[in-house]
Amino acid sequence: MQEVGLRGEAAERKRLAHLEDAQRKRLRWEAAKGQVTTEYAEAYRVRHLEAQHAAWRRAADLVEYVGALRLHAEGLPPGPAREEAEAWIAWAESHVQRLNLLNGSLLLPEIPERRTEDRKPFMHGWRPYGPTC
Repeated sequence: MQEVGLRGEAAERKRLAHLEDAQRKRLRWEAAKGQVTTEYAEAYRVRHLEAQHAAWRRAADLVEYVGALRLHAEGLPPGPAREEAEAWIAWAESHVQRLNLLNGSLLLPEIPERRTEDRKPFMHGWRPYGPTC
């Protein structure tokens, strides 16, 4: 009879230890999940900034190119060829102005709603669906 009682106590200790382990795991998962919002927003802003930089760099390169076009057009004799070149350059300058992000307002990007799949890179080894999934 005593052996049955001891087995029952051991089983209860094992069950309680398992519950405590599951609770600790859940708390660590919740902490990782809480970091996702911050890390996801940071990564999104970095990508947005890098895309803006690439667009700005492209616009700056086009400004240089359009300047070279203007120098070339100034060397053309008056007439239809020069007028066509000047019309093309005017359009190109307008286009470059629209491309240059510095000509607009600079705003902190709005972070899009993240899907479960978007969380994976930021879960640090945890599954995004829960600690036991």
